[in-house]
Amino acid sequence: MVHQTHEPAVQPPVETGSAAPSGRIRAGISSHWAGLAACAVVVPLSFLVHLLVPSIPVMTTAVVLGILAANLPGTGRLVEGPWKKGLGFAGKKLMRAGIVLLGLKLSIVDVLELGWATFGVVVLIVLLAFGGTYLLGKAFRLPGDQPLLVATGFSICGASAIGAMSAVRRSRDEDTVIPVALVTLCGTLAIAVLPLLAGPLGLGPEAFGQWVGASVHDVGQVVATAQTAGTSALAIAIVIKLTRVLTLAPMVAAAGIIGRRKGRADGGEEGLKLPPIVPLFIIGFVALVAVRSIFDVPVEVLEVATIVQDVVLAAALFGLGSAVRIRQLFASRGASLLMALSSWALIAGLGYAGVLLLQM
Repeated sequence: MVHQTHEPAVQPPVETGSAAPSGRIRAGISSHWAGLAACAVVVPLSFLVHLLVPSIPVMTTAVVLGILAANLPGTGRLVEGPWKKGLGFAGKKLMRAGIVLLGLKLSIVDVLELGWATFGVVVLIVLLAFGGTYLLGKAFRLPGDQPLLVATGFSICGASAIGAMSAVRRSRDEDTVIPVALVTLCGTLAIAVLPLLAGPLGLGPEAFGQWVGASVHDVGQVVATAQTAGTSALAIAIVIKLTRVLTLAPMVAAAGIIGRRKGRADGGEEGLKLPPIVPLFIIGFVALVAVRSIFDVPVEVLEVATIVQDVVLAAALFGLGSAVRIRQLFASRGASLLMALSSWALIAGLGYAGVLLLQM
């Protein structure tokens, strides 16, 4: 009688330690590399366009290229296919990194040198622009978080503010991309239109710089617009613009608090994850503002940080632009476009009123 010996079945090795995570990392890289490679091509191209035509900001070019990539037949398939995950990563994660680095541009000392009167007027403009734009968004029946995001971008600092607010609100992607397209469109219009109005409105270089800093959306757009009136206009425009940027943290924090209260009211206590009061990247932004305000940061460090910030924000805005479909801008008979143009006129009017108030 033959006795069969049953040897224990050989089990496949169990992934331990770094094996499983490394596999996930490799899978993540393989699914993102194509979109990130597209960003790596577009970012230098955006800088090249800016070098050839200095009046066109890098960020504006990046958004426009993203919109074109999404809506042209050939590249549109790539955007929807192999590029999708990488572009989504750029639009979210790289945007947050760029917002953190934006803090190094802002020194509380520069803001205080404006004087309390100017600071108060700038904050008042931000609040009125935010509230007015939000109400316009509701009046034009923009869906979801779009009224809030458009109000944030138009009143504070363009696409960067939209990215920050959408993160704390956990807005849908489709609610984020339209505000980014609108703020880019109106900021580009400001570059062309505002310098033409300086003479008829009787604004000298300094007053023009105040107007631009108080009413143009993105930092790059402010630079492109104000430099047409000389260095004095550019200097004051940047400081006033960065004063508006300073309101980003408290506005986002307020949205976080409201979001948590709403989350609890909607059943957050039953296990739903509530949005953070202040996202980690906003804390990083505030920390770098403090570093710039307290310490004498070397010029070389600031220059490198500016380049890195421009690179990551350009990649982020290309990613966000690639999510825009032209037909969405003309949905509901172009309600979003009409609302954005109305808000642009409102903020330009508030900025001009602020300049007149400061001259009294």
